[in-house]
Amino acid sequence: MGNLAYHLVAVGVGAVVGVLGSAFHVGVEKLTAAWPAYLDTGLGLDGLPLYAAAALVAAAMTLVSLWLVRTFAPEASGSGVPEIEGAMEGLREVRWHRVLPVKFVAGLLSLSSGMVLGREGPTIHIGASVAKAASDLMKWSGEDMRGLLAAGGAAGLAAAFNAPLAAVLFVIEETRRQFPYSSRTYIAVVLASIASAIVTEYLTGSRPYMLLEAATIPYVWLPAFAVLGVILGGAGFVFNRTLVWSLDHVRRFGQRSSFYIFPAFVGLTVGVLMFVRPEATQGGELLAVQLTRENLPLAMLVFVVLLRFVMTMASYSTGVAGGIFAPILALATTIGLCYGTTLDLFFTLPDLAHTTFAIAAMGGLFAATIGAPLVGMVLVLELTSAYAVLVPVMITAIFAHMVFLSLGGRPIYEILLERTLAIEAEARAAASR
Repeated sequence: MGNLAYHLVAVGVGAVVGVLGSAFHVGVEKLTAAWPAYLDTGLGLDGLPLYAAAALVAAAMTLVSLWLVRTFAPEASGSGVPEIEGAMEGLREVRWHRVLPVKFVAGLLSLSSGMVLGREGPTIHIGASVAKAASDLMKWSGEDMRGLLAAGGAAGLAAAFNAPLAAVLFVIEETRRQFPYSSRTYIAVVLASIASAIVTEYLTGSRPYMLLEAATIPYVWLPAFAVLGVILGGAGFVFNRTLVWSLDHVRRFGQRSSFYIFPAFVGLTVGVLMFVRPEATQGGELLAVQLTRENLPLAMLVFVVLLRFVMTMASYSTGVAGGIFAPILALATTIGLCYGTTLDLFFTLPDLAHTTFAIAAMGGLFAATIGAPLVGMVLVLELTSAYAVLVPVMITAIFAHMVFLSLGGRPIYEILLERTLAIEAEARAAASR
């Protein structure tokens, strides 16, 4: 099969993923807004009846999402990125017939319930599933199939955040061990990302998802971003350790009792928080933009950091379909605002410095947790369109990554893939006894 045919298929995969990713994005936005509005204004509920109804609705959505995953496609749990990396390494299989519908519907339900999860995980997994379907249709295997999986995953990320350049870099940096690099596969990744971005922009608009106003920072303030990077390197290390700890403890609890009890509790909690503390719910892209404009006091920002950290761990540990990119970015934004607000107590900061610290923090925490500093730098710039603060973002991201590595940190997706393989091996050993 010639390069032209291969690249045309990659373009087709990207376009299809752009449509599905846009539908997923719009579906989550509409459903997340619709059910709380119906309970509040449609049914006229208020006070305790409103909270009780919201808790039941969110819990029901969470449990149906989990049931779909556990019954039809267990590999659709969580982000899906480790599954793709495992498939590119020949360690996992992409059962696209199951993953594609389950990831879409289950992800739509879990994200719309208000859980602190990101849409990028589902769209990346959906993208790889579309690529696997195309590979099966063309009877491709080996390097061609693995390259197209990467192209589909990149198209999924491009559709999630309208960030095609970060999507290409994600393949190069995050899947550097698995990606079968050649001019043929590399061009396929670029073309799929471009096609997905074009379709996404056509269907949902070209405005950056997290548009933020930022200004060039005087060079005298650059050391402050290095310090912020050091803080975020430690935060990323704690984030990854806590996430794996949460997953392990919730799994053991599920084995002792039921895998649906903890998710039901989280769903009930999220439903109430949708009205009581909405900043503790949902992926957080809009929250991140909102927080930069509200000038909240330091104590409130610290409270939001702790609340979102806990809810991110709880939401991801349930095992429903959902990613962690968006929660990481929202958490980082709040940490950056905490840092800027603290500095403001002792120094006179430049104009828009708080926003700049927030943007830089996104790149820093992403670089630490995901282990991909270059992707973190480019992703936040594409998301916010704040290209004036490129240097502060680069400094924060690289210092965060350096500190994270010095603490013995490892990329979260690498850890999650190893954990999945270990659980699978344990299950096989138990079955053979």
